[in-house]
Amino acid sequence: MDAIEVGVLGATGVVGQQFVSRLARHPWFRCTWLAASERSEGKAYKSVAPWKLSTSIPGSAADRVVQACVPGKGPKVVFSGLDASVAGDIEQAFAAAGHIVVSNARNFRMDPLVPLLIPEVNADHLTLLGEQRQAKGWPGAIVTNPNCSTVVLAMALAPLRQFDVRACIVSTMQAVSGAGYPGVPSLDILGNVVPFISGEEEKMQAETLKILGTDGGRTPYAAAVSAHCNRVPVLDGHTMTISVAFEQKPSLAEIADALRNFSGRPQELWLPSAPQPPLVVTEEPNRPQPRLDADLGGGMAVTIGRLRDCPVMDAKFVALGHNTVRGAAGAAILNAELMHSEGLLG
Repeated sequence: MDAIEVGVLGATGVVGQQFVSRLARHPWFRCTWLAASERSEGKAYKSVAPWKLSTSIPGSAADRVVQACVPGKGPKVVFSGLDASVAGDIEQAFAAAGHIVVSNARNFRMDPLVPLLIPEVNADHLTLLGEQRQAKGWPGAIVTNPNCSTVVLAMALAPLRQFDVRACIVSTMQAVSGAGYPGVPSLDILGNVVPFISGEEEKMQAETLKILGTDGGRTPYAAAVSAHCNRVPVLDGHTMTISVAFEQKPSLAEIADALRNFSGRPQELWLPSAPQPPLVVTEEPNRPQPRLDADLGGGMAVTIGRLRDCPVMDAKFVALGHNTVRGAAGAAILNAELMHSEGLLG
């Protein structure tokens, strides 16, 4: 098929760089437009994007002139890596101008007419787009992906819905790359754990229940989620310990089978960014670990290990996901792949 032209809003930031890198080798999408703040406008991308990825800046992007975030100027489909401080007005203006905005920002995640999408978990929430256009008067649309820690928790809990999850307590150990660039000062994080990430616990609790819910997420999943969020001196990969209680306790074997056998619409369609399988269940007693497991499935798989009985809840385990890939740019690109397969990018 012909490549679909796409653009990136907030292209110079860390998430924007992940978009640019992953789109440069994408079989369906061709990135032809990069946009950022006024201070970057009119300059070559390589001169204004302080490249932070281990891979080289793509040749197709290096000399591309960065444009202003002006609606109507770029391709119909745009990925947003904008900071939340500016994303709301800009993304809304792009949707009102007819663009389809696939966003990593938090601004519209909890809007009842905006899908908060994990394609393996709640692909049916895309049915909101018709109502969204009608209610908001946008010829375009906005679709969001979750917070980088929420996506790991929601993917781990999704296969367990068959056992009627009653409650969940999660404690996160979140990588410094989740704070963006320049991130957390070295004197605060080296040899240390910071037990507070502003707004993170609230986002995990609310977003998870919307994603697992029904009616496009407008009826939240009927479980209690309590989150403790911590920043740790790890570069990439959010690790979390999760304890779960069920209405009727399944065996550990039943839980393990549900996790191993979990898949969704992206795996059925063999979407380019879809990991096969989406959940990797490890048997080793000391896994998952960010250094060893964050890149599984091209950074798109969530790894689960140490499944065991919990004397307070019913079961507990460890989950890990790559926060800037599955938790950011990779997730948004997978969302767009699903939308294209369902005829929603036209």
